[in-house]
Amino acid sequence: KHPMMIISCADENDVVKSVNFARNNKLEIAVRGGGHNVAGFSTCDDGIVIDLSPMKKIEIDTTKQTARAQAGLTWREFDKATQEYGLATTGGLVTTTGVAGFTLGGGFGWLVRNYGMTIDNLLSVEMILANGEKVKASSTENPDLFWGVRGGGGNFGIVTSFTFKLHQVGPMVYGGALFYPVAKAKELLNFYNNWTKSLPNELSTMITFLTTPPEHFIPKELVGTQMIAVALCFTGEKEEGDKLLKPLRDFIKPSIDVAGPIPYVALQGMFDASAPKGIHSYWRTQYYNELSDKTIDTFIEHSSNLKNLSPFSVVHLHHWEGAITKVKPEETAFANRDSRFVMNIIGLWMQGDDPDKYINWVRNFSDEVKQFSTGKLYLNFLTDTGEDKILAAYGREKYDRLVKLKNQYDPENLFHLNQNIKPSI
Repeated sequence: KHPMMIISCADENDVVKSVNFARNNKLEIAVRGGGHNVAGFSTCDDGIVIDLSPMKKIEIDTTKQTARAQAGLTWREFDKATQEYGLATTGGLVTTTGVAGFTLGGGFGWLVRNYGMTIDNLLSVEMILANGEKVKASSTENPDLFWGVRGGGGNFGIVTSFTFKLHQVGPMVYGGALFYPVAKAKELLNFYNNWTKSLPNELSTMITFLTTPPEHFIPKELVGTQMIAVALCFTGEKEEGDKLLKPLRDFIKPSIDVAGPIPYVALQGMFDASAPKGIHSYWRTQYYNELSDKTIDTFIEHSSNLKNLSPFSVVHLHHWEGAITKVKPEETAFANRDSRFVMNIIGLWMQGDDPDKYINWVRNFSDEVKQFSTGKLYLNFLTDTGEDKILAAYGREKYDRLVKLKNQYDPENLFHLNQNIKPSI
């Protein structure tokens, strides 16, 4: 992509001027927050990129346990600031992820089962509308707009700052991963399907099919091999963490066990090596209520093709439930809180590799496992667009309500480089 202009904004007044200039000159707008937009919406051809990445102020109120964060921050920067006080909120699994886009699509990570989604910890936003107006949205001020930005993406304006609720977390947590031979995948997934039903909300886990990286904790003879891992975060004490993991450790002895006390910021960066600067990506997503034998067999069949792909490509299966379900479905634009698992099929490759190889793998995998899914999709994992996919992310009732909001706040669809809610007027 080759934009006509990139405007690096120092403050919200720069954002206002940029929006007004683009609107008055009928120029396409792409909005860049902290970066890491896998769908490529943060740039455009011949238009204007409104770049918020210089806007990195963060103000922490330790008494109220809140943080006001500007939209250019990444999760690494956010976590570094909040962990100075032993505080955190639900953030991303890769620290180079931008806070802004991640939050607007819903947001979940290692704290999600205990403290809910990122939008569930959002107290207010400050934003610039399509007409250049500055507004604030919260549960008491422009509540309809606040409902929309909690899961509705960047459809209604440019959010310049977010105020989050923080929680006592860290500096140490119990986390890491247990790695198993991929030959044990079927046994492990059957066990995982049942084991997760009994876990407390303080423990968040994820299954991942991966190629083992050249990290210090991976024995040299296992580097570059296909494995299946259970990654986790527990916010309680070590003794309780060991007790919770004992059934897993006893069921199949892991080939590599690096689960234990770890700094929260280190756990947050555990997957950073999988997303180096310049990586190309194509993702698809599905929700599941149970892992049937046929579902598991299909997962394993298509995950076995990782050996033919770059070592960055992975499959993630996140355990959902917990605090996610405590928020009533109608309270936010985000939908699909009632599934047990959400899967992300992640094709990742570097410049010079064949994109079709990865895109076809992701599509074939997704098409095969869709029959076992709920048919719903997670917005932040969508790299394909189209009204059918947006509907699958929201459902008809919420989608129609989002269209009404779009009609009110952006009837000309100035902000359309996103998982777009098209106005009907």
